[in-house]
Amino acid sequence: MLNIGPYTFAHNLVLAPMAGVTDAVYRKICRTYGADYTLSEMVASQKQLWESKKSSTRQADRNDPEPRAVQLLGTNPQELADAAIWQQQQGAQIIDLNMGCPAKKVCSVAAGSALMGAPDLAADIFKAVVDAVDVPVTVKIRTGLDAENKNALEIALLAQEKGLQAVTIHGRTREDKFNGQAEYNTIRAVKQQLEIPVIANGDINTPEQAKFVLEYTSADGLMIGRASQGYPWIFREINHYLATGNTLPPPTLEEFHTTIMEHTRGLHQLYGEMLGVRIARKHIGWYSQHLKEGVTLRKSFNQLTDPLQQLKLIDRFFEAAVNNP
Repeated sequence: MLNIGPYTFAHNLVLAPMAGVTDAVYRKICRTYGADYTLSEMVASQKQLWESKKSSTRQADRNDPEPRAVQLLGTNPQELADAAIWQQQQGAQIIDLNMGCPAKKVCSVAAGSALMGAPDLAADIFKAVVDAVDVPVTVKIRTGLDAENKNALEIALLAQEKGLQAVTIHGRTREDKFNGQAEYNTIRAVKQQLEIPVIANGDINTPEQAKFVLEYTSADGLMIGRASQGYPWIFREINHYLATGNTLPPPTLEEFHTTIMEHTRGLHQLYGEMLGVRIARKHIGWYSQHLKEGVTLRKSFNQLTDPLQQLKLIDRFFEAAVNNP
């Protein structure tokens, strides 16, 4: 069972924070299918961005199920502390720090996984944020900067020492980005040394892989990211497999239809018609990979600029799919 501060989760599956993906609509759907703990997209720590239109969809939402968790990105301890205070005032109940993002535009300003190369600064950030808020603070890290500089244990021990409540480790270095295979030896080694919860992340995309990673690393939880894109049922399938050892059948066409409609409508409502229509396209692209004739759906969907036409196309697609199994 996964515990973070005062919060206990029935299942130990966590939805990873993914920029441009894990908005309130996506988090709700993943919770429906078994992700007990979800994190919002990362939010920059700079004060001038807190209330920007883009950031407004990434803040803690008091309508979200508890605990509401927000991930912060930055390099300045005081800025991050101030941002954490503000997020707590908005309703955040867990603050997660991003030291795992490998994106060039993030690392070029020494944020994200670049902080793995600055343990002293990381320690200052941990202390500043923990001292600033009275909610649990956690961090997501990588195994290190590159294969020759793996220091996840050092950073994780600093996190524990400064009062953080959990550490998530993606089994790749900053240099790896998302290439190659994630490795779990580092996660296992960190778990053996840490008293606070450790969450394993990276390439967990089947129930069988989830069971292997959980047993091999002895992690307290698993974080699922890209495997949930277009397939939120991954959480349900993993939970069932971990509990019973049996595999569930894939979702029905009706479930795909209902979920895609809910997702698309939610995006239109959250972002407004113009932006919602655009954002829906990438999600339909992901869903379509799991559907027979999905390429046809994706191509037609990408041509549409009207939200109502998008919804009508989804209905027509599934009506045809049911009639021509």
